[in-house]
Amino acid sequence: MDKKLQISQSFKNIMIFLIVIGVASVAAGFLTGAVNRTWANLLLNNFLFLSITLGGLFWMAIQAITQSGWSSSFVRIPQSLVAYLVVAAILWLFLFIGLPHLFHWAAPGAALHDAVLSHKSPYLNIPFLIIRTVVFFILWILIAWRIRKLSLKEDQTGGLDTFNKIELLSKVFIFVLGVSFIFVGIDWLMSLDAHWFSTIFAVKFFISAFYHGSAIIAAVVIILYKLGYFPFLNQGHLHDFSKYIFMLSIMWGYMWFVQYLLIWYGNIPEETAYFHMRREDGFQALFLAEILINWLFPFLFLMWNRMARNANALLLTVAVLLIGQYIEIYNAVVAETVHKVVFGYLEIGIFIGFAGIFMLVGAISLSKYPLVAKNHPYLMESFVLEDFEEEY
Repeated sequence: MDKKLQISQSFKNIMIFLIVIGVASVAAGFLTGAVNRTWANLLLNNFLFLSITLGGLFWMAIQAITQSGWSSSFVRIPQSLVAYLVVAAILWLFLFIGLPHLFHWAAPGAALHDAVLSHKSPYLNIPFLIIRTVVFFILWILIAWRIRKLSLKEDQTGGLDTFNKIELLSKVFIFVLGVSFIFVGIDWLMSLDAHWFSTIFAVKFFISAFYHGSAIIAAVVIILYKLGYFPFLNQGHLHDFSKYIFMLSIMWGYMWFVQYLLIWYGNIPEETAYFHMRREDGFQALFLAEILINWLFPFLFLMWNRMARNANALLLTVAVLLIGQYIEIYNAVVAETVHKVVFGYLEIGIFIGFAGIFMLVGAISLSKYPLVAKNHPYLMESFVLEDFEEEY
């Protein structure tokens, strides 16, 4: 019950090596003149791993609000993501330097000769963007950190008082995150083309964060199980994780289709331009891959119960979905900043660097405290969750 994650020195060395590759890739990008491409990749990966983190924390809050028993033994995994949220805030500060390279509206004097930008300038201006972003990070970190502190306190005190406080704070968190992440999606992705808009663009990326964050939590649980942790994990838990991924794949697919359908059916030039760009100039394959990987593959694959209850199959699904989320954000960022499909050492190196930071910070955070919240009131329900004896 008090078992902690043990991190080997070799793991730390590998993660540090990955981080060095990422830093070297960023430096090479700036030194070789690929400035816009480098900034685009920094935005892409910052948003990618922030989405996974916030999606995982949203999953954690949902478990508390719904008083879920099956997942009570795994809550320490999303709680550990708070540490990366702090690191993400620091990494995000670096993006403010590159705003003029990423956003047309951030260039000096851009609003003077553009009626649309002039109209939006009370909202789309650098000081207000910085203030919004800093406030959002402060709120996320403070609330999520407090939830983790209460969970650790619950290990010592037990009872329902702390549990009820966690539930209340989780309700506050999902409200704050639900509202703030909408603004983050508008600020950092949709405003890459400040002349274009969609009323559900940011909602789609919020669903994507929840979707892929939940998938990463499932993958971490399975990996730790294979390393000798969570010995009570069975097909019942795997099936519940799969149901989350299956359900969210449908929600993601619905949001993708509705956004496309409304823009296509309305046939309004300033809205259709977004999809026209992504169906031309080499983005056609990525345009299709985004929907096929994020919706069709998990929808068909996890519909088969044998795959939904198989640890290796679920790991494969999560790996594919990580690629799918990368493509999704790549389509949103690169098409507006680099204006062509390009994938080379910069894309690979910067992604590897961010992945190294994410895994190292998450693992260190997870290793500080017992993996199982031992006094969670619903813990026994997770331990005795019914296993599946039949395959279909």
